[in-house]
Amino acid sequence: MELPFAESYRIKMVEPIRRSTRQEREKWIKEAKYNLFNLKSEQVYIDLLTDSGTGAMSDKQWGAIMLGDESYAGASSYYKMKDAIKNILGFDYFLPTHQGRAAENVLYSSILKEGDLVPGNSHFDTTKGHIEFRKAIALDCTIDAAADTQLEIPFKGEMDLNKLEAALKSRDKKDIPCVVLTITNNTAGGQPVSMKNIRETSALCHKYGVLVQIDGARFAENAYFIKTREPEYKDKTIKEITKEMLSYADIMTMSSKKDAIVNMGGFVAFRDEALWRKCQMFCVMNEGFITYGGMSGRDMNALAQGLDEGTEFDTLETRIKQVEYLAAKLDEYGVPYQRPAGGHAIFIDAKKVLTHTPKEEFIAQTLAIELYLEAGIRGVEIGTILADRDPVTRENRYPRLELLRLAIPRRTYTNNHMDVIAAAMKNVYDRRESITRGFVITKELPVMRHFTVELERAH
Repeated sequence: MELPFAESYRIKMVEPIRRSTRQEREKWIKEAKYNLFNLKSEQVYIDLLTDSGTGAMSDKQWGAIMLGDESYAGASSYYKMKDAIKNILGFDYFLPTHQGRAAENVLYSSILKEGDLVPGNSHFDTTKGHIEFRKAIALDCTIDAAADTQLEIPFKGEMDLNKLEAALKSRDKKDIPCVVLTITNNTAGGQPVSMKNIRETSALCHKYGVLVQIDGARFAENAYFIKTREPEYKDKTIKEITKEMLSYADIMTMSSKKDAIVNMGGFVAFRDEALWRKCQMFCVMNEGFITYGGMSGRDMNALAQGLDEGTEFDTLETRIKQVEYLAAKLDEYGVPYQRPAGGHAIFIDAKKVLTHTPKEEFIAQTLAIELYLEAGIRGVEIGTILADRDPVTRENRYPRLELLRLAIPRRTYTNNHMDVIAAAMKNVYDRRESITRGFVITKELPVMRHFTVELERAH
């Protein structure tokens, strides 16, 4: 008989987690002002808030940590990271930062001005926040198919080239500092972008003299989907696909807490030496000297090792098949999610679950709270709260998708945990008709409010 699939690792250390009671969870979530970010980690049984910095590092990564060089300038750890970025990703120049949003801050402090237009395929929250904070415009050019959660197509996170060209024609190139291509497309449900679309997006941008910035937090997962879904790449290695993908970019920002499987770290990489030098000032001002940025030497060592491991097929297959396993369980129970399953998370279609909850009462956030109350599982809203208010009118923006993201940390939970998640989601789904009211905001920040927003139950 054919052997079943099994993980490409064995477990060497465990961390105990505790089940809580519903009574405890009701008290805790109320004290947290109904914001799941405000919960203490020990109040969470299965934590799917994010896969960013929450994965389990390998033995080689832990070994690399012990060899970290903490010299203030010119540490050997910096050069290990530099070599990994050159050899695996293909960029000659980079600046280390403490995480992805810091990389965006360094870059956009250098190239953005008020009134600029930054097209992209569903900018993630920090990307959009940094753009709008500078009074520029983040324009979504994602394909319309991404809004239909039940549609099964292989590359659902792609850039709509017609929308993009219309945007590029609408402004002088000096007012479009870059186009952001996010791989995989997190906001649209962890959906990948094909090599064909990456190539064509790059060609179109360069035709109009505009730089291409790849947000590559989950570039390796995108490469996996290209290998498994784009026929001409089935015999290519992940590292070969990665090199080609990123060859179409002028700039790469990365939160290394995802596909490099580290607890902290990021970078912004460049083709152009002049732009690298221009950004150095903002790195020194906001992060640290250019050979450490916001990172310790030990973290740079772990990141360099993680880039190598994270671009191996077996590592990615183990990770993505666990997401597919959870998706299959949800299919059994009839729970609707963004199809096909993404690379790092399941995105529950909250609008299709809570059909009686008004959009003004934050449908996806309501579903996230119900799942926490059911089983102590913490997800995150990718919906109206995350979409923020329109920077001009200050009215709530209601996105086409209201999603509850269940992000699976790498090498952290077993499939037994996936069974618990699916069963808990089924229980919420089965009583969905009784969930008719949501929440109202009592306190919020003007930008990126979802991290610290405070809520109360709607009456």
